[in-house]
Amino acid sequence: MSDVRDNIRIVRETIAEAALRTGRKPSDVRFMAVTKTVDDDRIMEAIDCGVDIIGENYVQEARRKIDKMGKSVEWHLIGYLQSNKAKYAVRLFDMIHSVDRMSLARELDRRARAVDRPVKILIEVNLSGETTKSGAPREDVPGFIGELSMLDHLSIQGLMTMAPWFDDPEDVRPFFRMLRELRDEIARANFPRVEMSELSMGMTADYEVAVEEGATIVRIGRKIFGERL
Repeated sequence: MSDVRDNIRIVRETIAEAALRTGRKPSDVRFMAVTKTVDDDRIMEAIDCGVDIIGENYVQEARRKIDKMGKSVEWHLIGYLQSNKAKYAVRLFDMIHSVDRMSLARELDRRARAVDRPVKILIEVNLSGETTKSGAPREDVPGFIGELSMLDHLSIQGLMTMAPWFDDPEDVRPFFRMLRELRDEIARANFPRVEMSELSMGMTADYEVAVEEGATIVRIGRKIFGERL
């Protein structure tokens, strides 16, 4: 048994156990294989093992991989997106996790309209206030989503966050809980074209806690593929 296959099995089991502990169904949570710098053969192995979401950080790298591997799985953009790459992103990706400013949203809407393809997006939220992280400030998000809901080629599916790093995953729990509570607050506002069904949060070091706090998508790289080169 390869390490990729075995690692995927462990991730699935861990997600299932965390979901059941909090009264959720394991099927409520999907995991994304984050493939930045990962060898193509190992990505294909993960797909063969049933991984159905691939997360990429860069448009150019994703385009090469999609051309080679096809669209039998969902491809999600999780990295910072420059507005001048929006025209490529709306064609390549099934979901964009990193929308954090109105200028980008307008460009995505314009490009999606041009190809007559509504694009699914998540709003990236910076809950920690770290200047090294992208994302809209928590207090700006409800108003931001209210504006976004007027753009008819964007389908707002939920929220995403990059939590701060702690040695103890329990220290990250308040940030995940904060994102869930923000999601619930926005859902109550009943904005048009806003579903708030997805919470993309949690990575290799803390995905178990993220599932316990309501994650619907966890982003796993090292746990599947090992340390990046």
